[in-house]
Amino acid sequence: MTPSVDTAPRIAIFASFSGKGGVERMLLNLAEGFAGIGCHVDLLMIKSSSLHLKTVPQGLNLIKLHANHTWGSLPELTGYLQRARPDALLAAKDRANQVAILARRLSRTSTRLAVRMGTHVSAAIAGKGGVKKVLWYLPIRLLYRQADEIVAVSEGVKKDLMRITGLPPERITVIANPAVSNRIYSLAAASNPHPWFKDTTIPVVLGAGRLTRQKDFPTLVRAFAKVKAVRACRLIILGDGNDREKLLSLARELKIDRDIDLPGFISNPYAYLRRASLFVLSSIWEGSPNVLTEALALGTPAVATDCPSGPREILKDGAIGRLVPVGDPDALAAAMLSTLTAPPDTALLKTAVHEYAVAFSSRRYMELLLGTLQR
Repeated sequence: MTPSVDTAPRIAIFASFSGKGGVERMLLNLAEGFAGIGCHVDLLMIKSSSLHLKTVPQGLNLIKLHANHTWGSLPELTGYLQRARPDALLAAKDRANQVAILARRLSRTSTRLAVRMGTHVSAAIAGKGGVKKVLWYLPIRLLYRQADEIVAVSEGVKKDLMRITGLPPERITVIANPAVSNRIYSLAAASNPHPWFKDTTIPVVLGAGRLTRQKDFPTLVRAFAKVKAVRACRLIILGDGNDREKLLSLARELKIDRDIDLPGFISNPYAYLRRASLFVLSSIWEGSPNVLTEALALGTPAVATDCPSGPREILKDGAIGRLVPVGDPDALAAAMLSTLTAPPDTALLKTAVHEYAVAFSSRRYMELLLGTLQR
């Protein structure tokens, strides 16, 4: 009998796994999705300290690179491409994208390369000096055009990349993040994670993310104070960051500190998301905020700032959740009150994010990586 030939494609994912953010979780979802449709998956990790790695899906080949910095991994990634010769390589995050482009060139292999941009770069560096902007923009403009494919996580990110790179629209493909997995539904069913959810007569508003300038939680706290003046409610903000003490001080100043809780990083935010009366995203900028998508998938009403970019696309131009200007606590409070008073139908919210399902998104990624995506 002739031995069977393994024709399953080999896909490599290259990124730093050093944080608690949505990118790391999304990449693990994507890797699991690739494995689920028959791909061999190599997960090349520059760092491997992410808490998300405690729940790595089975079937993935984890390769821990020895470099402590993304640029230091260039020789090792080049060697990997020469030895393993995967069918495709996906890089995520800007530094990893740049290193992957150079490694593919140095390896002189035919591996197809896709780079993924997950944030609105122009918004992220707004207000920076001219030199810093050049240092951000120039490598993107010079290097990204050398990739076979460029993936943007939203139309807003795509338009921003077109401005930065000067590339035509057909060179950049929008693929929704694989944010909605079976895993979030099972975790959401966990036991009550917080005593405030026991009293169903008092709605709980939820925010989540790093406690940094990008997420603009001070605007959420100020908006919550205005809502609290009208009706009983409570606010929980999940996440760690340097702004923690500033937020607690603001809550004391507004005399609402007894109705706000900042429990820090929570390994299972989905049990909170499912039970919250309202999820609020108050960011100054995003790419495509996974937590907003996850909230809708769990049937939780949401309000978001109309920041660049992602919320407008996820909330269907405001049809399934109110959009408000960035940094406007009055508008945010009004949207919160309105949604708490008349929440949208949960079935509508769940069906609105079908393209963010892991199975749907990962197949589109695979087809793009292998050059078979119908555009």
